[in-house]
Amino acid sequence: MISWVAMDRIVEKQRAADPEYRKNAAGKVLRSDAKWLTDGELLTKLRSFGIDVARSSLGQLCRASLSAQEIAQPLLDERTFNGKQEQMESDWIWICLTALWQRWFPDQPCFEILDDKIQLGYELRPSEATVASRVWLEAWDDVLRIFDRSGMQSIREFDRRFEGTQSLFNWIQDLQDELWRAGRWDRRFLKARIAVCKEALRRFRDDDRLSTENRRRALAESLFELGETEEAEGLYCEWLNQNPRWGWGWIGWSDCYRFTHTEFRDWARSEQLLREGLAVAAVGNRTDILDRLADLCKEQGRTEEADEFRQQAKNSTAAAETWLIDGSASAATVAAMPRANSAPSSVGARKMGRNDPCLCGSGKKYKKCCGA
Repeated sequence: MISWVAMDRIVEKQRAADPEYRKNAAGKVLRSDAKWLTDGELLTKLRSFGIDVARSSLGQLCRASLSAQEIAQPLLDERTFNGKQEQMESDWIWICLTALWQRWFPDQPCFEILDDKIQLGYELRPSEATVASRVWLEAWDDVLRIFDRSGMQSIREFDRRFEGTQSLFNWIQDLQDELWRAGRWDRRFLKARIAVCKEALRRFRDDDRLSTENRRRALAESLFELGETEEAEGLYCEWLNQNPRWGWGWIGWSDCYRFTHTEFRDWARSEQLLREGLAVAAVGNRTDILDRLADLCKEQGRTEEADEFRQQAKNSTAAAETWLIDGSASAATVAAMPRANSAPSSVGARKMGRNDPCLCGSGKKYKKCCGA
């Protein structure tokens, strides 16, 4: 299921793009139809359905609810509508309540306002990274306030209630990416990215492992980019002491010295970290570490070493595939293998979405990795 605001957005776009659909959907009421109505006209619409609300009473309902949909649903359930036209007209109840919430209580976060901010950021982000980031930081503040008001503890629980145009699970990853882009022009966004990652790591300790690991890497690279190298190093030491088989942890640490836009670029240190990770028994994503080493050697003109690492990567992939396919690995051994390539628990058995974490374990989204 999806929320009413998400459905409204889908219908609005389809109606604007498809003349045939627009003809068939004539009479369908959308939020945009309330845009030019005055507060008085919205209240008159509600009274036509036998609903009489004042600013004070609606304020109480808003403080006790997470969305206008939560307020509207019981009101709709109490009424009987005869025929398709009356049913479509009944959408005015939710639409009027949503519009009044946004006008009268804009500082009171709700799912509809949050959905609007998230989607506005997506519309802005191709060319306006800093503007999109500001909008999304407002949305992040709304998310935290909704968590605090509702008592929800996990992203999964939030998404079950939100059911928005975009899931919180996917959007938080996009927020982290966008703050990195904006941070290239304004370093304050890197500080904001650090705050977002720290808060998410604190709140969502039981989040799926891949999201947690990606968030850790985003935190450390942001610290490193701002010159807080000692803190970034300390975090990677802590994390990899806890789990030395975290292959992308070694890669992320190494990348800090390879892709930094500061004076801390250090190919020797980058290579040292990759080799340390490679020396860990049963390290996860061994092939990716070897590929990184090959790229690093090639960039320095060490083509023979690069070719050797690339061949090792191919051999490692082929050996792993043969080992599993021919059945030579026991069930107990397979169960004990590091699960760096497993899908995040929040994705489960769903069809892979383009914004979902890629199943290969790269830490990238599917659309930017195997789904490219």
